[in-house]
Amino acid sequence: MCRPSATFAVWSSAWLNGAAASDDVLDALLAWGEAHDVVAADAAAAEAFALPLAFNRAATPVQLLMALRSQGAKSMRLVLPVPGDVRGLGGGGPFTEAALRAGDAVVLPELGFGLVPQPIAEGLVRWTVYSLASNSAPEYVGLGEAEHGLTDAIRNSAGALQALDVASDRPGVRAELSAHLRARPDVDWPAGTPGRALRVLQRAEEIAAILVIASSDDPGGALSASASSLRAQALRPLSDAVRTAQCAAVNEAVRVFAEQTAREG
Repeated sequence: MCRPSATFAVWSSAWLNGAAASDDVLDALLAWGEAHDVVAADAAAAEAFALPLAFNRAATPVQLLMALRSQGAKSMRLVLPVPGDVRGLGGGGPFTEAALRAGDAVVLPELGFGLVPQPIAEGLVRWTVYSLASNSAPEYVGLGEAEHGLTDAIRNSAGALQALDVASDRPGVRAELSAHLRARPDVDWPAGTPGRALRVLQRAEEIAAILVIASSDDPGGALSASASSLRAQALRPLSDAVRTAQCAAVNEAVRVFAEQTAREG
């Protein structure tokens, strides 16, 4: 599903490039928690962003936004890492470990820092700024390429599941899918977000909801250990394609907002 880092990347990029107000960014983050605060994980991040270290009183998201502007942040990239795929995280170290635990992060490749959101209490999300172990930008995947990859993965996964006889119909699956989709946070996007990016993001999120249902062991799914393992293998390419599409859609929106400012300048 869509992640806090996606919301932050798109809305803060819109703000940095004059397409949204800071209050718009803060309002958008409310979809993920009633309150947000910010800390630095290490001394370099604390100094660069004028933020307190993690064991001190936290800063506010407004302070983070102002720090991004003062640092001259121009681009940011969404990453959705999973075990075995940590591309774009700048090597190992605390940032990679935190991003893997959270499952999402924002990388600031030009600045050499990354941000990781983590719910730490009911209604409270903490954003931690980390120095990157090495300054490597996430691999660029174009939106068209990601969309085609998602379409191919859907087709291939359907065929593989049918061959494994683990794709049999489940009673009430449509209601189950609708419930998953309704449970998503109600996320808004800035005016000017590319329409194609939004369409790809919506499709990826619908497939992500289907994956949650297909991966469960409810009646109608594969119940034996061996069948479950085969099913997981069949679904993995589709899960990877969903993550790639989500990142590509968000990163395309960030790119469009940045290019609008460049053209105006």
